[in-house]
Amino acid sequence: MSEQYRGRFAPSPSGRLHLGNIMSSLLAWLDVRAHNGALIFRLEDLDPDRSFEEYANLMAEDLNWLGLSWDEGWFPSSSNIYMQSNRTAQYEEVFEDLKSKGLIYPCYCSRSQRLAASAPHPGEPHDSSCPCRYLTIHKQKELQAKGRKPAWKLIVPDETIHFEDRHYGSQSFELKELGDFIIRRSDGIFAYQLAVSYDDYDMRISSIVRAHDLLSSAARQIYLIRLLGGTEPSYSHCPLLVTSDGRKLSKREGDLNMESLRKNHTKEEILGYLAFRAGLIDRPEDVSANDLISIFSWDKICKDNIDISDFH
Repeated sequence: MSEQYRGRFAPSPSGRLHLGNIMSSLLAWLDVRAHNGALIFRLEDLDPDRSFEEYANLMAEDLNWLGLSWDEGWFPSSSNIYMQSNRTAQYEEVFEDLKSKGLIYPCYCSRSQRLAASAPHPGEPHDSSCPCRYLTIHKQKELQAKGRKPAWKLIVPDETIHFEDRHYGSQSFELKELGDFIIRRSDGIFAYQLAVSYDDYDMRISSIVRAHDLLSSAARQIYLIRLLGGTEPSYSHCPLLVTSDGRKLSKREGDLNMESLRKNHTKEEILGYLAFRAGLIDRPEDVSANDLISIFSWDKICKDNIDISDFH
């Protein structure tokens, strides 16, 4: 096993895994196995209102049922470093270090104000700067006296992040266009961008496979990992599975989740369908995960979103 090649699957235990989650986990698993690397399974369970142990246990059971085993990470009934909820002390250290270097600032904008700032009208220039970045200490204290609790944002420079996505090719993102981003919420919970960046850095992840809707997040995470003194992993984003009306699958909506999938299909049927729609095989047929290792290549994987309305 190559210790240099380390991938990960990091779901949020907010619902049962759906077919889109399985596609991402299958491709992450194949990517690691094709390189004789190590796969890490961790839980992105920072938000206590959306994370449930029941779903974490079911995720592990479903992945094992599909044959998508992992080499390191979280296991049911365990309490360890592979749960983000157990890594608050590490995130706190990173937060305080960024704060001491003047790289973050308190943001008092409401959620609606932040959403409005991130969604300009068509044709308008996108000014992603946050007015809170320029608040005086006096104004900050005034807002705090009124009971306003701030989120904390990372200051991004006027810099372009270039990286080569192993599936979608050359990518460039202007950090200023993406804007300063939240690393700690106003309720004190650390945000996704900080936690995932630190975890990938700390766990020496060298290859990340995930859905295409997270492509722009890679630029922010690359910048943050570099701030931490690390070298960013390689990224391979994969196509989204969508419904007939173009909506991506959702745990919240219960779209084709593993409860119904396991009642109506064998694991070989599920994996065969995904392998066919991804482009690894030329027709849907029963396969095991191990059957796909020798034929896996990113060159074969399709790039367009996949309409799975034909799967019943």
